Amino acid sequence: MPDVLVLGGTGEARAVAAALVDDGVDLVSSLAGRVQSPRLPVGEVRIGGFGGRDGLADYLRGNGVRVVVDATHPFAARITPNAVAACAAAGVAYLRLARPAWEPEPADRWTRVPDINAAATVVAARGGRVFLTTGRQDVGAFACVDDAWFLIRVVDAPDTELPPHHELLRSRGPYTVESERELLEWHAIDLLVTKNSGGPLTSAKLRAAAERGIEVVVVDRPSEPTSIETAPTADDAAARVRMLLQRYRP
Repeated sequence: MPDVLVLGGTGEARAVAAALVDDGVDLVSSLAGRVQSPRLPVGEVRIGGFGGRDGLADYLRGNGVRVVVDATHPFAARITPNAVAACAAAGVAYLRLARPAWEPEPADRWTRVPDINAAATVVAARGGRVFLTTGRQDVGAFACVDDAWFLIRVVDAPDTELPPHHELLRSRGPYTVESERELLEWHAIDLLVTKNSGGPLTSAKLRAAAERGIEVVVVDRPSEPTSIETAPTADDAAARVRMLLQRYRP
């Protein structure tokens, strides 16, 4: 039975799993199963949900898990509250691997919005040629925007209604500033829409947009439970897990 459950699907989740497996830690990484061909971490992997907080608590108790590392995406809004509650119910240590959010630089032209619907409202007002990088699950929010053209970059094709004027680009990061600069120039982009995911994997688009003076509509992160233990990087999280496993030896 695993000592550690890593709630994953991100690069940080794969990195912390690799570090802990190298240390001989018995762990399982859990992926939600929303990506068709996910990058799998080392070690044991399970794919699929747990059935909410009660199902996750039952899994933790039934498998003797001692530490949960929540390394899910910052916009996976339902998972983190469920994991916090499940760990509290099961008496399991919880750690949030929370990558730092992006912060605007002096050259940036950011318009910050609270959610994806607010982003769609801004885009409808601006029009123009839009580079949409919010992920396939949010494309439907822009389906009624008919006064703009969209370059929609996704890993998997969306299964929602699409804007009337668009081009679909299936691609997976990481990206370089040079490649993002060329993409913006080739498609004559004048507005970028992104979630504030943080991290280096897709941050190059922000620098490329700043170089060209392009406005960026940035969707702020959803709020997370307060008073939870966090680590900013995979290395920090792995070190903290080692300490927790030593502290709570069975």
